Amino acid sequence: MDAMQQYMLDTFRAAQQGTPAPPAPGTHDWQAVREFRTWRDFLAVVDGRAVRRRGRWRRWFRRPAETPVRPAAGAERGRQKAGC
Repeated sequence: MDAMQQYMLDTFRAAQQGTPAPPAPGTHDWQAVREFRTWRDFLAVVDGRAVRRRGRWRRWFRRPAETPVRPAAGAERGRQKAGC
């Protein structure tokens, strides 16, 4: 059964029983991810390992470094001083 179908069924049951409706699917996904990370970090500290989380995703989502623009191959000839 699809998550949305299950949600609609649970909402219907809650309305029939007079209980509060459950949260919509995906409402607490990021909270669950953060709690998992915290638990993983806790286990690393208990095991005596270093927690190395910061910056791992940053390299995937950072902007590429600006590359310097190099002049074209024949551009330097026009800049030479006259008489040299």
